[in-house]
Amino acid sequence: AMAGGAAAWSSWMGRALQQLTDKHLLRTLRPIVQMPQTIEKGTMQVRIAESTMEEWLGENKSVSAKQRASALACDGKARGMPLRSLTLFSTNDYLGLSGHPSIRQAVSDSALKFGMGPRASSLVTGHTFEHEELEAKLSALKHKEATLLFPSGFAANVSVCASLAQGDTAVFSDELNHASIIDGLRLARQRDGVQGGLHVYRHKDLAHLESLLEQSTAQRKLVITDSLFSMDGDYAPLAGLAALRRKHAFLLVVDDAHATFVSGQTGSGGAERDGVEKEVDVVVGTMSKAMGLQGGFVCCDAQTRSFLINSARSLIYSTTLPGPIVAGAIAAVEVNAREGGALRGQLEQNQTLFSELSGIGVESPIVPVLLGPEDKALEASRSLLRRGFHVPAIRPPTVPQGMARLRVALSAAHTEEDLRGLVSALDDCGALRAAHELAAAQ
Repeated sequence: AMAGGAAAWSSWMGRALQQLTDKHLLRTLRPIVQMPQTIEKGTMQVRIAESTMEEWLGENKSVSAKQRASALACDGKARGMPLRSLTLFSTNDYLGLSGHPSIRQAVSDSALKFGMGPRASSLVTGHTFEHEELEAKLSALKHKEATLLFPSGFAANVSVCASLAQGDTAVFSDELNHASIIDGLRLARQRDGVQGGLHVYRHKDLAHLESLLEQSTAQRKLVITDSLFSMDGDYAPLAGLAALRRKHAFLLVVDDAHATFVSGQTGSGGAERDGVEKEVDVVVGTMSKAMGLQGGFVCCDAQTRSFLINSARSLIYSTTLPGPIVAGAIAAVEVNAREGGALRGQLEQNQTLFSELSGIGVESPIVPVLLGPEDKALEASRSLLRRGFHVPAIRPPTVPQGMARLRVALSAAHTEEDLRGLVSALDDCGALRAAHELAAAQ
């Protein structure tokens, strides 16, 4: 019976994987080799083994575990494994802080002194004074009364949605919100929440949102949106949402994942950028993007924090963030206070230069190069890889049909040489011409 059960599982998974393969949607993990952090190399340079490059290009479908192990040797040469350098335009390290000396030092000092810290849930013995210090610093950054740390930004969004969207609550969600918001709302609905209905409004369409709000008779209303959208690189109309909040008295929740440290004069995020910090009730954030670390957080009032402590299952049943990560995040907030303005200035310069060189409009560090058909985006990504640039192709179901694209992620750590090289490669492979033709046809 056990053998039959195993065979049934294997057959089911095999069919599912084959379907993904047939649709060219099968994902795999492909290791890179990290480079020692130096001022000359920065955080945007990595190396990959030739076998990994071939696999990425689709020229080698069967890379063995032994080959992978060789590729992960300290310098890649000890076992005769040739390596190639890549410049990354695919990470969310928008200020280059993942390699900042002060943050690296803080992480190292904490690990040497305390190890990883208590390995328990925050409600057991995982919450330290260092966690409290980080929460206080994030509260000050976001101009909120309180903050609660989570294992990841995904976990924070899922918990906020599942915890707040209970009972007679109507939820209104932008159609391009992050998958973690979508999954959190699905979970809430499965737990008999969202009884007032789950309403998806057209992207940034305030008139559509207001019409949905006017039709709702729910006791409580919650509007949730990304501040900076991860695939389109555009900002939510937070000032307009704040005006609707004054009129319709809903709870406004903003996922500030991509805007934290990037937007606003002090790097507080999208609400600071639009001058409406006091009118956003709950801010969800992550430390894994411009902060250069790992983990999530929710900034809110003290009552909401207490409510989440008692209802957020991804907090209650997860081990707390390791001490060195917390120490690094504290250092990151301090680095932002000292150097964030200059780094954001450099990032804006890089955005301007990329726009001038490419002729593509740039609103944020996330720049979609729209190409339309999937095969164009995939071939352009492969062409860039051959030229030493990693820029991922984004295609359905992540984006709508006919809207496949390259997602260029800019950073303050990119040099002028990096940017000029990428634009030249985009031009050589025909991606710029295709993007301009598509824009002209729309």
